[in-house]
Amino acid sequence: MSAPASAIGIGIDFGTSNSAVGSVAGNGLARTLALEGAATTIPTAVFFNTEDHSTHFGREAIALYLAGTEGRLMRSLKSLLGSALMQDQTEIGHQRVSFEDIISLFLAELATRVERQLDSRPSRVVLGRPVHFVDDDPTRDREAEAALRRAARKAGLGEVGFQYEPIAAAFDYERRIARESLVLIVDIGGGTSDFTVVRLGPERMTKADRAGDVLATTGVHIGGTDFDQRLSIEGVMPQFGFRHIGPQGREVPSRTFFDLSSWHLINWLYAPKALRQVQELRVNYLDTRLHDRLMRVLEDRQGHRIASEVEDAKIRASMTNKVAEIDLSFAESYLNAMLTASDLDKHLAAPLDSVLACARDCVASAGLRGDRLDAIYLTGGSSALRPFQGALRHAFPGKELIEGDLFGGVASGLAYAAAGLSPAG
Repeated sequence: MSAPASAIGIGIDFGTSNSAVGSVAGNGLARTLALEGAATTIPTAVFFNTEDHSTHFGREAIALYLAGTEGRLMRSLKSLLGSALMQDQTEIGHQRVSFEDIISLFLAELATRVERQLDSRPSRVVLGRPVHFVDDDPTRDREAEAALRRAARKAGLGEVGFQYEPIAAAFDYERRIARESLVLIVDIGGGTSDFTVVRLGPERMTKADRAGDVLATTGVHIGGTDFDQRLSIEGVMPQFGFRHIGPQGREVPSRTFFDLSSWHLINWLYAPKALRQVQELRVNYLDTRLHDRLMRVLEDRQGHRIASEVEDAKIRASMTNKVAEIDLSFAESYLNAMLTASDLDKHLAAPLDSVLACARDCVASAGLRGDRLDAIYLTGGSSALRPFQGALRHAFPGKELIEGDLFGGVASGLAYAAAGLSPAG
């Protein structure tokens, strides 16, 4: 029988796009747990099925939504932390539910899946957090962490601690290096980009206090979902009227297109009031076919399908360096959009500049020049994007880029923290 969870430590990487859970086994090494079949990651998604009043999570949630099952899909829940929306409630099956409770529901499901594998519900959990939930607003940042702590406690997760996600990734990577190194940890997730300059090494790993080894941490609230939004705005939303010039010689008001391109805002467009407001935009269209497409998407609740298509195309274009098709036939027969590798370079240049500036600030805050680094360690799914890696090589010429466990490294590092083998916040 497995050791009880309270003895081995549980780390939860509650991500904007995907989540993972790590635990420390009897041999002292962390492993990521299977959360959905054999997969060690689960999309941070909840689907409330209004046909049979059931609740579903992860890939199953997304599949039910895409199959046309009547209900409500919630994604990018982490993006709500620190926002004014956390104070609001939303209607789920004729009931008002707070967003904090929805996050708690997802965390409770993670705990249940962990319990099935480890034969005990966690009594100590370390949750990852970005360096900044909210940029340049310490008060809202503290409120975001407090809301996540409350949600975890409501989920029955027991004692809750926090650790910066890039620091967790650093202490996971440390167990795979043979000599002391100065490393820039780069964690590009769905909602944030976080950086840590840290001194790592086999001899340092046994120190009880590692605060002096963490030389600097920085972060910016830009991540994979922001890249998706930019690509959707530039490459897909013109098919629905973005930048379309109407009969009065003015562009169609753009807010709807930005909301439709943002995972955590899409559901708001399905509300009756929002639908009426979009319907009233028809007078702003010279080509009303574009407005017909937009209304069909909203009335059929296909916004998340667009976001999913854009995300998949981004990954395909980056990995293959070939044209990726975005299927929009649910809005109009045979309708599609194309995404190329050069589109990635062009449309992501501005957000990537901001991300790289944050990385350079981290190295400067550590009192170092880039040439003093021994390596750059990558974690987080969006760190695999070719345009980002190219920009990183340009910013830090000659430095080795090491791809870690892009989706499990943070969870493993958090598990070490939960087991008392590295510092927890």
